[in-house]
Amino acid sequence: MKTIEKEKVCSVEHAGMLDLKIRKLIHNPGKIVKRYINEGMTVIDIGCGPGFFTIEMAKLVGNNGKVVAADLQEGMLEILKKKIENTNLKDRIELHKCPQDKIGITKESDFILLFYMLHEVPDPSAFLLELFSLLKPEGKILIVEPKFHVSKKNFCNSLEMMKTIGFNVINGPKIFFSRSALINKKKK
Repeated sequence: MKTIEKEKVCSVEHAGMLDLKIRKLIHNPGKIVKRYINEGMTVIDIGCGPGFFTIEMAKLVGNNGKVVAADLQEGMLEILKKKIENTNLKDRIELHKCPQDKIGITKESDFILLFYMLHEVPDPSAFLLELFSLLKPEGKILIVEPKFHVSKKNFCNSLEMMKTIGFNVINGPKIFFSRSALINKKKK
């Protein structure tokens, strides 16, 4: 994969904007992910930032589940670490710093969330191939991209690339200001 271009990735300095309380009115994490996550699941939040979705996902997986909070920036993971430090969620959340050129996780997952981050990836093809290897046969991936950054044409091109890799694209939920798709592995 190519190296990530720093200006394309939401910086740690802007982490507070990702955590605004008003954002929950627009992108309520519980409402968006609860239909895909059950107790005991292993889920991955790629590009987790300060944990806006991670924390809700950890509540949903329960004591027997695990959330891997993956981010390229150590600063984002530090913010999340401080949030969960003295809570029962810290045992459910595994922090993972991604290397520059890949995700770098080996455990298979039941559900993967990519919220407003796919457009930041410099080599989507390699990234999506790695995602394919992380998904359990019955698992699902929810991809959500911002309409103000990602055109319909570019989003559709990404979906076509996913189909070529071996994903089945399902209509995603309606999410304000967003384009979304739910994907899973094609049945053999």
